[in-house]
Amino acid sequence: MTDRPSLKVALIGADIQLSKTPPMHMREGAAHGIDYSYELLDIHARELPESALPALLDEAEKRGFAGVNITHPFKQLVIPHLHTLSDDAHMLGAVNTVVFRDGKRTGHNTDWYGFYESFKRGLPNAKRDRALLIGAGGAGVAVAHAALKLDIAHLDIFDQDLNRAKQLAEKLNERFGDIRAFAVDDPSQSLPHADGLIHATPVGMPAHPGIPVPETLLESRHWVADIVYMPLMTALLAAAALKGCKTLPGGGMAVFQAVGAFRLFSGREPDPARMSAHFRELCEIEAAA
Repeated sequence: MTDRPSLKVALIGADIQLSKTPPMHMREGAAHGIDYSYELLDIHARELPESALPALLDEAEKRGFAGVNITHPFKQLVIPHLHTLSDDAHMLGAVNTVVFRDGKRTGHNTDWYGFYESFKRGLPNAKRDRALLIGAGGAGVAVAHAALKLDIAHLDIFDQDLNRAKQLAEKLNERFGDIRAFAVDDPSQSLPHADGLIHATPVGMPAHPGIPVPETLLESRHWVADIVYMPLMTALLAAAALKGCKTLPGGGMAVFQAVGAFRLFSGREPDPARMSAHFRELCEIEAAA
């Protein structure tokens, strides 16, 4: 009888204690016969500053981890601490998965694929003439890429940092070869003319309560997609549902980015249906608690 292969990975971020990513990875690992360990390296739980990122990467590498997932606020900050980037990560300028192999750290981005797959399955018939994206940070750049891959013809981008929104729009237009992305000063410039809203900031998470746009801007004709999945029903999605909007929770993106990350860490082909079912099970347990 041979020993089961073992694999250790972690998630580095802030306020991540409610993350469903560790159980998703470990359950899928078990299905592949892997002794799969997934830890949380949470700077808030450890009372560490953001400047602790290099030390956390060193810790994970020295402990023999296969890699780490990266979440807010480190998806862009992690890049200077890596040796190389995958094509997707280089193109997007954001990393959510780091693989440690042969003494090198390689950054990948599975976020854009996660949102792309989730949208295709959850809002397959959504009108895509024009949409507003809130957030041009690490998650926003991946979601924006996915939005244009989904054939959204006109993408407005709003960020508290207008220059960051402008830079993202310029990069998207250069990458896709036509003028489809535009920075806006305020959501009110876009939503009255848009078919839908994509939210890609931490607003709505326990540590960042609130709603990213005034509820008065939401109309029943809008579809609303949120990437936050802790909680699954954010204040934004609850407000949108009350207005009669079609909504897309962040759970689908969470599942499909995990599918991509599991593949990178383990070299095995995960089962998306099995991981989606487990995610729903986790949400039901949380709701019943």
